[in-house]
Amino acid sequence: MLKRRDFLKYSLLLPSLAGSGIELLTYPSFAATGNWAGNWDRTLVLLEFKGGNDGLNTVVPFTDKKYYEIRPNLAIPPDKVLKISDKLGFNQAFEPLMPLWDSKEMAVVLGVGYPQPNQSHFRGINIWNSASDAKTVIEQGWITRLFEEQDPGQEFAADGINLGRNSMGVLGGNKNKVVTLARKPDKILRQAGRIQLSDAEMNEGALGHILKQRRDLRSAADTIIAQQIGQVELTGFFSGSRLGGQFETAARLLIAGVKVPVLKLMITKFDTHAGQEPLHAELLVDVATNVAAFAKIMKSKNLWDKVAVMSYSEFGRRPFENNSSGTDHGTAAPHFLFGGKVKGGFYGEQSPLDDLENENLKYRVHFREMYASVTREWWGLKAGFIKEKQLGLFA
Repeated sequence: MLKRRDFLKYSLLLPSLAGSGIELLTYPSFAATGNWAGNWDRTLVLLEFKGGNDGLNTVVPFTDKKYYEIRPNLAIPPDKVLKISDKLGFNQAFEPLMPLWDSKEMAVVLGVGYPQPNQSHFRGINIWNSASDAKTVIEQGWITRLFEEQDPGQEFAADGINLGRNSMGVLGGNKNKVVTLARKPDKILRQAGRIQLSDAEMNEGALGHILKQRRDLRSAADTIIAQQIGQVELTGFFSGSRLGGQFETAARLLIAGVKVPVLKLMITKFDTHAGQEPLHAELLVDVATNVAAFAKIMKSKNLWDKVAVMSYSEFGRRPFENNSSGTDHGTAAPHFLFGGKVKGGFYGEQSPLDDLENENLKYRVHFREMYASVTREWWGLKAGFIKEKQLGLFA
């Protein structure tokens, strides 16, 4: 099993292995400030909907006349939704997730947002990443803040692994150890394997030193990837999309026994100002297909109770469609959790369309309530900087 000391051995060499898709970001390890006896055998998979997902066309209020009035072109007809209550239904793109919903392994948190919402992409995601208030700027990610407050107290491969070419986000800051895997494991291995050093190169002073470091990092890549996840066979389970590749790598890591508390994934293109359909439905299909495949594999390996998947985004979309067959930056939106320990069902309430604030949806659940559930219910940690109550999302 790959542990923190193995990463420390390699991470002092170079910040990246050029062109290989693996990046080691080195920071001082956490000080043991809390060391609560948390559930550190559990992994949180964070799935960012980059751009701002349209919640109304994801969880559809199909009995609300107002929905059809303000979205004459984009509204989804009642006979085209997957009914999950007498008033709400999933977009048909979520059909692969219906078994998880029916088995109570999927939670839908309605109306998630915060007071004084910011509709800038940059500032909006910073608020979610740091768990700050709307008027407070915090540079550290909330996972970094959490682990700084309460040291995991075990030797992990890393504090977090960032899959794909994504920003550090929730893992950002200066006191954690994050590994970025920008490509699928087999591609990383092939690229890393091309780095070859001759004796002449090794003796060419500074150049030889740099090349030696690259060779050592290739060795690190081999250790991290080849020995740990390269032998896990998952061909055909996931889609060929970028998100499918991220979920595949996440599954390989966990099956191979790589100990890590956080995996960060991202799907882009949710900023649907124009021509929202069919793009939005395609994005939801990508999410649903790969989450369902991930759940199936985790169950087959008896890992589903040790994994929780949670979505988040910088904001939702406005309830009104615009003149370009799209939707603009909004506020509150639903978010989703999946896992063997997730207590499935609805949390919060749908934001009413007849009670808007500046023509936007009012939030019903503070996003930090989801974070409170993850920290206290899932990991068993105090999370003193999160003042909100937990939602009861986990068994």
